[in-house]
Amino acid sequence: MTTVLARLQGGLETLYRVDTGVAIGDFVVDGAERAAADPDGRAPPEQLLVAPDDDGGVAIGLYVDRDVLAHLAVHDPGHRLDHRNTSAFLYALEGVSHFVYTVWCAQRERAVSALELELQAEIDKWVVCLLASGDDQVASRAWRRRLFDDFAWQPGLDADERDRYRAANDNAARYAAALERRYVAPRRIPELLDELRRFWRLPLPDKLGTIAQAG
Repeated sequence: MTTVLARLQGGLETLYRVDTGVAIGDFVVDGAERAAADPDGRAPPEQLLVAPDDDGGVAIGLYVDRDVLAHLAVHDPGHRLDHRNTSAFLYALEGVSHFVYTVWCAQRERAVSALELELQAEIDKWVVCLLASGDDQVASRAWRRRLFDDFAWQPGLDADERDRYRAANDNAARYAAALERRYVAPRRIPELLDELRRFWRLPLPDKLGTIAQAG
């Protein structure tokens, strides 16, 4: 059931023209392993686990709820992304986004914050869903509404988590709207992808500065 995660990893690495050289399936953990690593956590449907290892690096594990993976195995988003599988797809995509970006940063000994992971995941969800749905302005508006307006906070968030998710959502919404105006509406998709690849590699302060300037 990790096939869909591997396909998402391949899609994101192709999109951003990176090659982590690792297979996500080797890092997937089950519920018991997640609980052992984070016994006091909220147990969301997807979760990236990161801890220092004995060699001075980091150990990474990715948990995605088995029901999410089973649902995607039946309603394959590679065939069609619709109301039957969108929620499960977004959970899986968020986890893979966190995984790919964290591994890429770790390979460069570059620190990455929780806010940066959440911001990048929100942008990844918009662009992947856009490209899967026709990459036009109608699709972009629909996905911006679905991702940034018509959503509910996960239960059990503390104040810091809620502030982080709100900051990621608000900044991703502004950036997606600016990209839609600049690139999607005039059908400049190759330039959109170039911009997204540049943005993906920026550290968080530069990401936030880019969004502020984009309006």
